[in-house]
Amino acid sequence: MKSKKLTSKKKGMVTTQNHLLISEIKQDVVVLKDGTLRAVLMVSSLNFALKNDDEQTAIISSYVSFLNSLDHPLQVVIQSRKLQIQPYIDKLIEQERNQTNDLLKVQTADYRSFVSELVKLGEIMNKQFYVVIPYDPLSNRSKSFWSRFKEVLNPIKAINLKGTQFDTRKSELDDRVRLVEGGLSSVGLTAVRLNTQSLIELYYSTYNTDIALTQELAPIGELQVEV
Repeated sequence: MKSKKLTSKKKGMVTTQNHLLISEIKQDVVVLKDGTLRAVLMVSSLNFALKNDDEQTAIISSYVSFLNSLDHPLQVVIQSRKLQIQPYIDKLIEQERNQTNDLLKVQTADYRSFVSELVKLGEIMNKQFYVVIPYDPLSNRSKSFWSRFKEVLNPIKAINLKGTQFDTRKSELDDRVRLVEGGLSSVGLTAVRLNTQSLIELYYSTYNTDIALTQELAPIGELQVEV
């Protein structure tokens, strides 16, 4: 009786994957469970306050033109994380240990102590800026409404079973990525698209903020996933 109860409980268990909107990540694309796609750009920052009036006006004008050129939504994400300084501290400890010059060894130890105390007192934060670009089959105006609507009714089947259909959607997303990259460049920002490995690491660190500090992900080829 106990074994049957345990088996039934295991079958009814809800895993973390059931709560995630992500179906899979492949070919530098995030595939959501509703069949829509996402591309993620890491974007540089811009110190707007240090620009003179003419430069600020030019930046605002370029940004407005960029927004007006879009026919799809964008999501801007800012992640603030406490700066993980321990790997740098460990490197300093190793340099201190291998240092043959006594004066340089003392200076390295003092610098290591200074950096450690600075991070503890200042709570230094590291900010990363991302732009998430979506693709929804319903937004593809080149297809008829009913064609788009049928894809949305059964998106997972379309994505998993029809590679050409995924390639078509990815191509549409890639066009949007190039458009956004050009628009951000006109504002003076540098945008880099995250590849598959970077996307996995981003979502891993987002959903596992504590574990990600001590357990780094292995390369994609070394990952073992249970389905």
